[in-house]
Amino acid sequence: MRARITTSGLGLIVQLVWAQPGAAQQSAVTLDEAVDMALRVQPAMVQARGQVTNAAAAKRQVIGSWLPSLNTSGGTSRSSTRRYDQNTQREVLGSSVSYSAGISSSLTLFDGLSRYYDGRAANADALAAEASLVNQRFQTILQVKQMFFGALAAEELVRVSETRIERALEQLKVSKDMLAAGTATRSDTLRSSVELANARLQLLNAETGLATAEANLARLIGVDGSVSAIYDERLLDPVEIDTTAIRQEAYAASPSVLQADANQRAAEANYAASFAPYLPRVSTSGSYSWSGNEFLNWNSSWSIRLSVSWSLFNGFNRETNRARSAVSRDNARAQAAEARRQVNASLIQQLAALRAAQISLEIARGNRAASEEDLRVQQERYRVGNSTILDVLLSQINLDQAEVDIIQARFDYQTAKAQIEALIGREL
Repeated sequence: MRARITTSGLGLIVQLVWAQPGAAQQSAVTLDEAVDMALRVQPAMVQARGQVTNAAAAKRQVIGSWLPSLNTSGGTSRSSTRRYDQNTQREVLGSSVSYSAGISSSLTLFDGLSRYYDGRAANADALAAEASLVNQRFQTILQVKQMFFGALAAEELVRVSETRIERALEQLKVSKDMLAAGTATRSDTLRSSVELANARLQLLNAETGLATAEANLARLIGVDGSVSAIYDERLLDPVEIDTTAIRQEAYAASPSVLQADANQRAAEANYAASFAPYLPRVSTSGSYSWSGNEFLNWNSSWSIRLSVSWSLFNGFNRETNRARSAVSRDNARAQAAEARRQVNASLIQQLAALRAAQISLEIARGNRAASEEDLRVQQERYRVGNSTILDVLLSQINLDQAEVDIIQARFDYQTAKAQIEALIGREL
């Protein structure tokens, strides 16, 4: 009978699974897997890679502007003819066929150095696009780490809440036993019941936070449903940081600084290119063509042309473009300087946050050890009637808060470390 019940129970489970084909299945990912997935699917990363592709195409176009253009053409036509035959005194209808073909080429010999400056601008734009891609990569990694660590913290909060419920249940049982023995009051049991209700409410909130964190992590890495984070002890390994070296490295290799510098170089090149329309333009062209009424009896002709053009006045269009380029250059310079100041301020802040998180973690661990011992003592004193239920519950609350503080300190430490890695452009 027991085997039959087990088999039927398994069958019911299978039926429930098949009855909900749209139910999302939860998966688990490591930090490295989450980062790789986010780098592939995040729209900002796709856009940054597209900018690199467009910049490479622009560089190729500038190279092509130094080469001659080449065109070819060909055609055939058939037309009707009408003449009067004097011998037969009749009108004769006929047709004629003509053929034509040609090839032509043109080359700009001098364009006021416009192609030269366009090439510099294209190279600078390509470097700026690559720097933007690197910067966006580290920003995406930072977002993934924040979501990943948030999911880990939410999962730990759930475990803390479950442990709190276990303590509350144990204390409620002790209170009931002592009430039955006449060594405790009804108030003790009620207070223990209130603590149990509060613990269950905390668990409900923790589970809601965990579901939200895992759903946000799944969205970030491009997965439907929810994704749990796999904990790795190495994530909490302490790091030794030389603040002076880190600050110098951030000034020289920070992705945001490199992007701002590349944008400044591109703006400088575009401003230099704005002077090209003030100079003359020299170009040459040539063509060779064939034509005839019979396919094998063609006449050929050729031509070569040298032309010079110089725009003396174009309605202040050149001046307007030059002014806009100057404004863009000044803005890029200011943004490059601001990027360095921002990196300096953020680095100081995150180094301080990292140090504070390390100290807070040490203090929280000490508080947890002290709270565990205090709870043990208060519980023993309560059993022998030397302590009140309020003392026990207060010790439980202090222990619970100490465990929450540990989780928060870990999260702050991991977040500050990720912020520093995004600033300097490498893993610590």
